[in-house]
Amino acid sequence: MLQRILVLIAIGFFAFIGWVIYLANTGQKSVFFELVAAIPYGDKLGHFCLFGLLTLFINLAFKFKTLNLAGRPIYLAVLIVSTFVILEELSQFFIESRTLDFVDLIADFTGIAIFSAISAWLSKKLYPPKV
Repeated sequence: MLQRILVLIAIGFFAFIGWVIYLANTGQKSVFFELVAAIPYGDKLGHFCLFGLLTLFINLAFKFKTLNLAGRPIYLAVLIVSTFVILEELSQFFIESRTLDFVDLIADFTGIAIFSAISAWLSKKLYPPKV
C-alpha cells in the first residue's frame, strides 16, 4: 500500500512539472512563476528543488533501484530525470517564449546529485544491508 502511494506521488509530481513546463512553453502566467520571480535566484532554486525532489520521489517509488553503468551503480531515477532534464532544456531552443540556459542545467543536476545523496542515506535506513 505504501509503495503504491509512493508511486502515485512520483507520477503526480512528474505531472505537476509537466504542467509547469506547459505553462512556461505557452507563455501563460502562474502563481508559481510570480513566487519564483519574487525570490532571489528563485528560478535556479526552483530547478534545483523540482528535479531534485523528482529524483527522490522516483527513487522511493522504484525502491532505490540501481543499474550498473561502467561498473558503478547508478540510480535508475538519476538516468530517467537526467534524460528528461536534458531533453526539456534543449527543447527550449525551439520555443520562442523560452530561453536555453545552461545555468538551469547546472541547477537541475545539482538538485539531482544532492537528492541522490539523500536517497543513498534513506536507502540505508529503509533497506539496511543483510548481514
